[in-house]
Amino acid sequence: MRFDFVKCHGSGNDFPLIDARALTLSGAEWAAVARALADRRGPVGGDGLLLLGPGDGEHAFAMTMFNSDGSEAETCLNGLRCVARLGFEALGIDAARVRLKTSSALAARDADLAPGVYTVRETAGPAGLDVRDWPLAAGVERIVEARVAPLGSARAFTAVAMPNPHLVTFVDAVDEAELVAIGTACEAAPDWLPNRANVSFVEVRGKDLFVRTFERGVGLTDSCGSAMAASAFAACLTGRLDYGAPITVFNKGGLVRAEVSEDAMVSLSGNATWEWCGSVAVDIAAGRAGDLVVAAHADDEIAAWAHIADTAGR
Repeated sequence: MRFDFVKCHGSGNDFPLIDARALTLSGAEWAAVARALADRRGPVGGDGLLLLGPGDGEHAFAMTMFNSDGSEAETCLNGLRCVARLGFEALGIDAARVRLKTSSALAARDADLAPGVYTVRETAGPAGLDVRDWPLAAGVERIVEARVAPLGSARAFTAVAMPNPHLVTFVDAVDEAELVAIGTACEAAPDWLPNRANVSFVEVRGKDLFVRTFERGVGLTDSCGSAMAASAFAACLTGRLDYGAPITVFNKGGLVRAEVSEDAMVSLSGNATWEWCGSVAVDIAAGRAGDLVVAAHADDEIAAWAHIADTAGR
């Protein structure tokens, strides 16, 4: 089957993005497409697959996100900005309520972060603190600045659903080896954490944050939008930063602007950058992609974002 797509990224989190409003593949078939297209050894590569889906009476359109391992995520806030851009352009609008897997979010065109950087502001939440909903079986209802006993780490975590599950810990300096070890333990889906979780190490830099994430279904990633939202919320919840104040959240992929309200809603303003567009054939049964045709490169957008990424102070 042949698919037209846009290769895009939000804060360095890169994806093939397909307008799937008129397509009728099953969830299992889309999972196979995601594994084929997100494979870094294949012709496209990415952190996952994004789909623009049809709307309903309440939502202008929908977003579905599959991780690179084929699992479906509850949300992907870096990806949401890209899906919103495609939806805005398809429908001729500049704001929408977007249906996600288990929730919804607001998205609107925002003032550009920098010249030539298409920017979307998204608002998601409220952030959830009841770990029984994950489920995370640790014998408690909430984990705020506390050890996660079954994990075996001495670090204090804050557990946040955004609505996908996140374990956030604040560190003086990110130790990637330790992050990978803890992330891998969660990725193994132990009995106490059957649906896995994203793990973030967060440095507080004045009134800003630097976030490094081991993402469920992906691994160590340069950027995870919901992790940046969860980290900003956790920083306000624990008194490190102020509710209602602007926060710049840096990551290996660049940055977003964040703001957390006292009702646990989180807004992120960040890029939705097109890199190139084309088409590719996917053998769904075999899980392989090939015969890539690149139609155009968005050189100006790539250069505009590169300037931000290079000066982000990572």
